[in-house]
Amino acid sequence: MDAVEVFNSLPADRLEEDLLACCAAPAWGAAIIGKRPYRERSEILSAADAAARELSWADIRVAMSAHPRIGERASGDSREAAWSRREQSTAAHSADELTAAAIVEANEAYEKRFGHVFLIFASGRTWAEILAAARERLGNDEESERVIVADELRKIALLRLERVLDALG
Repeated sequence: MDAVEVFNSLPADRLEEDLLACCAAPAWGAAIIGKRPYRERSEILSAADAAARELSWADIRVAMSAHPRIGERASGDSREAAWSRREQSTAAHSADELTAAAIVEANEAYEKRFGHVFLIFASGRTWAEILAAARERLGNDEESERVIVADELRKIALLRLERVLDALG
């Protein structure tokens, strides 16, 4: 069986676990499960993309609760924690002391300003790029930042869904 066939045949509760590991917003997973069966991988990804774009701010807040602060190593043996550690391992692998301290400060300022963690699609970015993005986004108004956060969450969820599909195939 190929990945799409396995995806379509998984019991909903098992698939829900996999999808919650990608994005902790139950509405996202339910939307994807509700559209089964899919004919091809691209249809699954398209449905996931559309579902992410439809999430309410409350759904996004739920999903963000599963993400550690950027620069903090996710703890535990869960798939989400492993993926978070992988996504935050950048080309530089580790930030120097000054950059690490600046990221902590940026996280604190961001959380004070917006009331939630700084969420960014970290895969492939250096710590300097992440820090620059955090500082830049501190200047956003709340509505603009919500749009960015939603898009960053969408990109993270789609990357993780690709990993789920790869594991099924």
